[in-house]
Amino acid sequence: MRQRYLIALGSNKRHHRHGSPPQVLRAALAALAEAGVEIAAAAPVLANAPLGPSLRRYANSAALVVTELAPDELLNLLKTIERQFGRRPGGQRWASRVLDLDLVLWSGGAWSSPGLTIPHAAFRERDFVLTPALALAPVWRDPLTNLSLRQLKARLTRPRPMPR
Repeated sequence: MRQRYLIALGSNKRHHRHGSPPQVLRAALAALAEAGVEIAAAAPVLANAPLGPSLRRYANSAALVVTELAPDELLNLLKTIERQFGRRPGGQRWASRVLDLDLVLWSGGAWSSPGLTIPHAAFRERDFVLTPALALAPVWRDPLTNLSLRQLKARLTRPRPMPR
């Protein structure tokens, strides 16, 4: 059965063959397509400040993909592609990386298995995920909160009073 997924893409390190971070993201989408995953839509690439210790700005995007793979099978493919681009397991959290591919949402709702939770645990608090995702699927709902991506983005970016 064909499944839809929202994948977040990030890069802040040049790749020796693919080039700059935005080029890395385009190459990662091509690698997904070569593996038989249909790229239904891809958001524009945005430049964002890093989280954590990295000093390099990130190139971030999102893609809507269609595949017959189950969530854990798609995760294995994403991890394989990350390794093909030079990413190694372990290392410092939020350090510079050539490629980061995260499963954010799935048309089947919520999923939990060792090493994978859908929806992605932190996507609701990350503008660099919500902004590109909103460009692709503004009415897609988070299965845990039942809020649309548009509503989640509005909540994240609404003005808040200054602390006294």
